[in-house]
Amino acid sequence: MIGELLKNFWRCIVMLPLSQIKEIARMVMDATEANDLVTMLKRIADVTRELVGAKYAALGVPDGRGGLRYFQVSGMTTDEIAMIDHPPVGHGLIGVIMHERETVMLDDIHQDPRSVGFPNGHPDMTRMLGVPVQVGDQLFGMLYLTDKENGEPFNIYDQWTVETLAGYAALAIADTQLRENENRLTLLEERQRIGMELHDGIIQSLYALGMHLDLIRFSSDISPQKFQPVIDGLNMVIEDIRAYIMNLKVTQNKQRTCYELVEDVIARLYVPPHIHVSIEVPDVYPPFEGNQVDSLCLMMQEALSNALRHANARNIGVRVQQNEFFFYLTIFDDGCGFDVQSVAHQNGMSHGLGLKNMRERAIQHGGAVEIRSQPNKGTSIIIKLPIRK
Repeated sequence: MIGELLKNFWRCIVMLPLSQIKEIARMVMDATEANDLVTMLKRIADVTRELVGAKYAALGVPDGRGGLRYFQVSGMTTDEIAMIDHPPVGHGLIGVIMHERETVMLDDIHQDPRSVGFPNGHPDMTRMLGVPVQVGDQLFGMLYLTDKENGEPFNIYDQWTVETLAGYAALAIADTQLRENENRLTLLEERQRIGMELHDGIIQSLYALGMHLDLIRFSSDISPQKFQPVIDGLNMVIEDIRAYIMNLKVTQNKQRTCYELVEDVIARLYVPPHIHVSIEVPDVYPPFEGNQVDSLCLMMQEALSNALRHANARNIGVRVQQNEFFFYLTIFDDGCGFDVQSVAHQNGMSHGLGLKNMRERAIQHGGAVEIRSQPNKGTSIIIKLPIRK
């Protein structure tokens, strides 16, 4: 890894002015001062677009399963991004960079046979420069730009600039991921501590109560009053266990991001090999308290379970979006779909597809559940929850 960094460094010394290298390093270091990884990725995309003079730039981080865990865009407004049907999922030219780990520079995206086109609502783009964000054999992301502001094609100098910046970005992402792993280790240590407290406190209390019951069992004078201390002790132990469980769940939820929560829900379900489940979820913390997160996970599990069992789909996805006021969780599939009005008429809608509990949970938190479906056109279930400040 160090050898690769030195090789890239000396290559850049020859190809780029020292002042340019210093400026790139400064701009990336400024980006790393962000409070979270998503903001840092957005700043790196902004820096790259500014340096090269491109109209658009984006930085994606793979999820290790062929998709994208993060995807941050520069050059588009929030409203423009919201108009796009779905963010990239790691196919086409982005997938080429991800899998081949080579720079891609094109004068016309549309003419390249590896391109899969753009989703509905996506602005048209022609020229592209994409580079892997990596150190040695370790891939940390894909950084790409499209269409220069001056209308000219990308050149070799642009390529060297972006490849240099990508090297610094790889180190920044690696450092952030290391900190995330340290946080996970802290959580594991906290679980071990709670386990020790359960053993040393509650388990010992139960052992003492068992001995008390043995003494009563062999007593010649068995009266209801003798059982009262045991009953009181059991009630105290039950309350202690409840307190530990609630504290552990709240602690876990506070330390887990939206992406990690979705991964955990999917891991609890059986996904047949022929079904692909995509995750279009930012790796940021949910804007809710612990009990709301629990309800959200239960609703997501119900919707995913329905899709896996009934949709006859080949692709299922989970998407999270939010604005200043609302949080949206969407579970969608490309399955057989159904007539929403017909199901509503036949089942009173509250019972169709197991939605009764989902609707009730959403209502408890001031939210709602919306279903969009048509026969042979798939289904989307949108869970909408308000963000309270």
